[in-house]
Amino acid sequence: MKKNRLTPEVKIGPIKMGGGNAIVIQSMTNTDTSDTEATIAQALELAHAGAQVIRMTVNDIAAAKAIPKIIKRVRTKFDKEVAFVGDFHFNGNKLLKAVPECATALDKYRINPGNADDTNFKEMVEIAIANNKAVRIGVNGGSLDEKVLDELMELNAQSPTPLSSGEIFIKAMVKSALNSAKLAERYGLKKNRIVVSVKISEVNQVVAAYTAVAEQSDYCLHLGLTEAGSGHQGVVQSSIALGILLNQNIGDTIRVSLTPNKNVPRSEEVEVCKQILQSLDLQRFRPKVVSCPGCGRTTSTFFQDLALRVNTLIDQKLELWKKKYPGVENLNIAVMGCVVNGPGESKYSDIAISLPGKMEKAQAPVYIDGKLNVWLKGNDIENQFIEILESYIKKRFS
Repeated sequence: MKKNRLTPEVKIGPIKMGGGNAIVIQSMTNTDTSDTEATIAQALELAHAGAQVIRMTVNDIAAAKAIPKIIKRVRTKFDKEVAFVGDFHFNGNKLLKAVPECATALDKYRINPGNADDTNFKEMVEIAIANNKAVRIGVNGGSLDEKVLDELMELNAQSPTPLSSGEIFIKAMVKSALNSAKLAERYGLKKNRIVVSVKISEVNQVVAAYTAVAEQSDYCLHLGLTEAGSGHQGVVQSSIALGILLNQNIGDTIRVSLTPNKNVPRSEEVEVCKQILQSLDLQRFRPKVVSCPGCGRTTSTFFQDLALRVNTLIDQKLELWKKKYPGVENLNIAVMGCVVNGPGESKYSDIAISLPGKMEKAQAPVYIDGKLNVWLKGNDIENQFIEILESYIKKRFS
């Protein structure tokens, strides 16, 4: 496992991030927070999927009053640790003062310097200190403080070697975030209660902004794009940006911000986060299945069907397996389609099968711990392999 960039350990309620702890996964509800039942249901969905930190919009008195009930109900129904963040813009200080129960119930307050005037910012920090809460200073490209940007643009215009407008934009993002974090410290908020983010929607800009913040400070960092988009676009953009940064040991907590799709659960954000972390070998959440992409040598769909069945089996039994067989998420399985890469890939997996491709004999070698174990033949290869797989899991992880 790769080690995280060394930052102060920040406690968000029961969750620890930074300080060498594992990367923390976040997501955000998109329900009307004042609709307590809908928000509780979605928060539970996110928690069950693996979100350790759940953020909720707090935009009016009704939402602020709903927060304590939502948090209490979710913690009653969910038996693992989870932290809750209030997302404040424009009026956070007023809401926290008007509903002190909300200030007490939340584990962290999110402040956007671009949407909080000096009084709002100062009072929210003071409330966080009084309640021993953490604060995320979240600068967004779409709501960047214009004063900071204009100042840097003016200085740049006077420079004999001016930078591009895009480079100045990145500098303004970084300056806004770090100046605000330092201001919060001057107000009395300790560094180990501060999380910083500099979110933009464009991949290269996100990478540049976070790299600069990491070079100039050691604050705990929340990674993400402001709006990644929907479908493949959102998944790909988030994976590239977060992957680049995490691979440089930058980042302590992540969120993938996907445009909602009515046919896709909100927890898809969490699943993408898990895949990113597992792909980088930062954390393991489920057994890894390497499977052949297919080519002209694999005209049969047999290997596709078996790969699908193996993945379905994992999805269906993973929670049971984790309880009965600790460590099963570290299992590596391969389902290969022909002799070209099949035997070689199989030897690097814990358990693998190399199915016959076009022109090959109708038999499939099964490898266990890198060694040929058995040849499967006949019309029942799929069931035979599933039986061998389940037997291997029981034997190895009991």
